Amino acid sequence: MKHMARPRTAAALTVLLATSVALTACGGGKEEAVGAGGKSDKANSSATAVKDPIVTTYDGGLYVLDGTSLEVAEDISLEGFNRVNPAGDDRHVMVSTSTGFRVMDAVGGELTDVEFKGSKPGHVVRHAGKTILFSDGTGEVTIFDPAELGSSTPKSETYSSDAPHHGVAIQLADGKLVTTLGTEEKRTGIKVLDEDRKEITRNEKCPEVHGEAAAKGEAVVIGCEDGVLVYKDGAIKKVQSPTEYGRIGNQAGSEESAVVLGDYKQDPDAELERPEKISLINTETGKMRLVDLGTSYTFRSLARGPHGEALVLGTDGKIHVIDPDTGKVEKKISVLDSWKEPLDWQQPRPALFVRDHTAYVSDPAGKKLVAIDIGSGEQLAATELDQAPNEVSGVTAH
Repeated sequence: MKHMARPRTAAALTVLLATSVALTACGGGKEEAVGAGGKSDKANSSATAVKDPIVTTYDGGLYVLDGTSLEVAEDISLEGFNRVNPAGDDRHVMVSTSTGFRVMDAVGGELTDVEFKGSKPGHVVRHAGKTILFSDGTGEVTIFDPAELGSSTPKSETYSSDAPHHGVAIQLADGKLVTTLGTEEKRTGIKVLDEDRKEITRNEKCPEVHGEAAAKGEAVVIGCEDGVLVYKDGAIKKVQSPTEYGRIGNQAGSEESAVVLGDYKQDPDAELERPEKISLINTETGKMRLVDLGTSYTFRSLARGPHGEALVLGTDGKIHVIDPDTGKVEKKISVLDSWKEPLDWQQPRPALFVRDHTAYVSDPAGKKLVAIDIGSGEQLAATELDQAPNEVSGVTAH
């Protein structure tokens, strides 16, 4: 079945036609580079190259879509629960499978044979020109330059944590590595290593450490169940939650802002807490602000806009655009019908992915994917899918 995008205006159709002509006529540049995994025909074919690809998962596979029209370019079968993240360049996407981190040539519309093997593949972080992978099952951190992704596995550096755990790591511009501390039973904090991987400092006052984000000035925020740790200018400082239990496990940062957006959960006994407050952590002042949105959201709801705006996709079906410095909700962009978070975290729920000025939102209930202009709130494109989309990601040079 062919999936057609539904642009709202004649002008949008004109753009799509122009894009089609441009793709067909293209005869050089990076589209002719040999594809990863040695499969060069699709990557070399300008007729099949996917422009600014978006990738969304579904139960049993992945869709690769044109980033402007949202027309489905490829439908790739892949069994199991898979996750997607930007690889850090303008061609590839990392697909987390049961065996490790697999590289997708999204422009070529195909999975490659390149894989960073590891049990329980977890967080994928992009920062300062490096991509950092964390395998929870082994505690191994893998660091590579995404510019070297191609027909073979790029040269990489690895670091082994003291014990396997659900962790995360980020390498800074000067080569220092910030990585989590923990075991399979208990996670406690972070440590910072120099370029030779000798420990510089650590902080173990971060129960159930989870997630990371980098802010302006390369301040790194790591979540705890009672606040966050902030590593900046060689020192780790704790920012305490205003409530006794105030879990921040998911964060979104921006190089345009000193403030990190985080979730905020207050009920340690909840089977599934559906929070309505978000946290804004100022890495310059060391203060935390809570904002009540009046609607719940999930761990796939947080993102940042092109100017550092804090964006939250609520279960009211709206993207809440928040000034990170004041906490004021500046506007609400209607995207979907209202929805409810499922109990099982692997079950599909709407997800938000932002690239430049465009917000991409998956709609599992409607089997749709929608593109929204963040500035105007206008719907740019939408497409109907055969399967319910779950996670959404795409290529993005970083």
